[in-house]
Amino acid sequence: MHEFSIMQSALATAAEKTRAAGATQIHRLQVRIGALSGVVPEALRFAFDALKEGTPAAQAAFEIERVPAISWCAACAAEFAVADLHYECPRCHQPSGELRRGWELELSSLEIS
Repeated sequence: MHEFSIMQSALATAAEKTRAAGATQIHRLQVRIGALSGVVPEALRFAFDALKEGTPAAQAAFEIERVPAISWCAACAAEFAVADLHYECPRCHQPSGELRRGWELELSSLEIS
């Protein structure tokens, strides 16, 4: 389960940012996970709960923002939701090669003191 190594890295980055800001405690940690990132949100939450003890995030709330997969149709100049890896515009049925959102995996917000 690669979510454990992802969370180890996220907690290390969060702790580093906390120390750099002169703080000692993380109150809230938020991540953004794209639908096509390959990360299972529930597994990442489990990893957070298992790894947070002994870190500045030991008492932190953990929030996950799920980002849907969104593609762009150049022919229609429209965005559309992608249900699978078949990026066809629902309006004009042209294939799209441009995925605008859905691959995200980022530490997006920290509340610290």
